[in-house]
Amino acid sequence: MPKKSILILCTGNSARSQMTEGLLKHIASNEYDIYSAGTEPSIVRPEAIEALKELALDISDYRSKSVDEFEGKEIDYVLTVCDNARRICPHFPAKTNVIHKSFEDPAAIEGDEATRLKAFRKVRDEINMYLSTFLEGIKNN
Repeated sequence: MPKKSILILCTGNSARSQMTEGLLKHIASNEYDIYSAGTEPSIVRPEAIEALKELALDISDYRSKSVDEFEGKEIDYVLTVCDNARRICPHFPAKTNVIHKSFEDPAAIEGDEATRLKAFRKVRDEINMYLSTFLEGIKNN
């Protein structure tokens, strides 16, 4: 039986969705095919790479992708991790389950490197805590 798929969607596919993809792949890649994308892709933020590196997870080879790359692909679950992506989320087939959980955008935090990294760590930890709830919810689906 093929694995079910999860697409994490955010606006820039630069921080929240990238960290979520890395964390989910670490804990559930044996059960799910996991991807991330953005409605307006940009770059993977170095702070996101560093925040996951602190957990011994390497996302340095990840790239920011457009949600258009997944057009026509069967996706079982779409997890939107920002309100903007939720509002403009493209339509997926009816069988696709769209789940929303908004996280603060750490890329919007201004300040020195230490201040920005602190914001990325905070959001990383919030995402990490949420993922067990998310996975439990889709297993019962």
